[in-house]
Amino acid sequence: MSGHGKRKGTAFLSSDLVRAVLKGHSALGLAFAAILYLVCLTGAVSVFAYEFQRWENPNVPRSTAMSADAVQAAYRAGLARAGGAPEHVFILLPSADKPWPTVRIDGSDGGRTTWIADGQGRLVGEMKENWSWFITRLHINLHLPQRWGILIVGLAGVALLSSLISGVLAHPRIFRDAFHLRLGGSRRLQEVDLHNRIGIWALPFHITVSLTGALLGLSSIIIGAIGLVVFNGDTAKVYAIFTPPHPVEDARLAPALDLRPLYAATMAQAPGGRINYVTVEHPLEQGAAAVFEVDDGSSRLANADTYSFDRTGRLYHLRKAASNNLGQQILDSLGPLHFGWFGGGAIKIIYSLLGIGLAYLAAGGVHIWLARRHDKGRPTPTWERVWAACVWGQPMALSAAALASVIWAFQAATVWTWMIASVVAVVAAGFFTPVGLSRLARLATGTVLVLTVVSHLLLTMPGDPVALVMDGALALIGAGLLATCSGRLGRIYRQRRSAVREASVEADAG
Repeated sequence: MSGHGKRKGTAFLSSDLVRAVLKGHSALGLAFAAILYLVCLTGAVSVFAYEFQRWENPNVPRSTAMSADAVQAAYRAGLARAGGAPEHVFILLPSADKPWPTVRIDGSDGGRTTWIADGQGRLVGEMKENWSWFITRLHINLHLPQRWGILIVGLAGVALLSSLISGVLAHPRIFRDAFHLRLGGSRRLQEVDLHNRIGIWALPFHITVSLTGALLGLSSIIIGAIGLVVFNGDTAKVYAIFTPPHPVEDARLAPALDLRPLYAATMAQAPGGRINYVTVEHPLEQGAAAVFEVDDGSSRLANADTYSFDRTGRLYHLRKAASNNLGQQILDSLGPLHFGWFGGGAIKIIYSLLGIGLAYLAAGGVHIWLARRHDKGRPTPTWERVWAACVWGQPMALSAAALASVIWAFQAATVWTWMIASVVAVVAAGFFTPVGLSRLARLATGTVLVLTVVSHLLLTMPGDPVALVMDGALALIGAGLLATCSGRLGRIYRQRRSAVREASVEADAG
């Protein structure tokens, strides 16, 4: 009875339907793995977002400080350029990462424009941020509608964190074998060892990045849940816990808010601090307000004090970083911890290298799965080619987007170039083997990176040393990729030439 019932149950689904479902399951798993790989790869690049902004604006006059008069001049010049009644004005003062101030105007229509200013507050031009905007948005929300994109990225962070934890639990000897590598033997065993070693060597980093990424990506869901449980669904009350309160609404027109006395009052409150930025809300309304964020000079990751003034100059809100509870300090530290924006250039380089290792882990899991199927006699050549196109195609697509950002001055061209290059890489999977795809993509990536550097040097003639360093780094990466291809092609050529010579000798001997 039971055997008969089992045979009858399995016959309920046709073999064709089962195969189709399995293919769909594999496709869904690979798609999510590709998203995880893309998020990790773009994260390794996004660490240098500020350096890339300097690369895109390589001839801007640099400054180290900005007086109250200069801030007021830049603010008024930005309002004049806006030509209407903006919602917000955001003034970022010069810092070590970006040694020139910027003025961003958020219009009432949702538009946003950012200008660069000099140390005296004169606007010197509109800021170029095609590539830096592209790569950070791709990492944060995949250029999807923001709510859905951030959610998908947050889920990728959860998946990565759970994979790290389950990987450690599933390998009891992973710490004892931390330096055990089986190189030169089975490809699958080699991949497994490299996967496990990279995973365990940088485990604290991997957990930190995946956890902070998950929390940042799922923040809207977390806030929604807190609002539902604590405030009967009112999420505005949840946000009010973490953000400065808004001033009393008063939409009557008024002269532009004068920032100079508020600047002086802020410095009087924090004599040893450094103002990071100023946000002006509704600057041409009676209900205008200005918020000053001040670095308190401590070594904490979350070290920003906030001073909020209304139009009359009244300090209506003050938040000291030193007085924050543990939860608030953790929340304010998520961004710097996730992106490595603390501790200077050395930390950024370490974060980027470890981020590349994390991208390798994301790709390596699929490599191991494909190799295991191959060893068991159930290879999936189609998925092997598709996965090779995803892994090697994304560096090529990102390089093409960087070149487009140098040549064309609008953001849509950068996004479309990346999308087209990504599609081309996947289409190429139908015509090349995984090894051929890897070689072709590395050749294309190296060539495009070198072209990007040459184009950037010729079109901008950079004067910023950081821009030159970025050009040098891109050129080295491109040359390294080309060298791997030339070495491989040279070996293939020598092998073929040797085979031809041996065949010729055998023919002569015959």
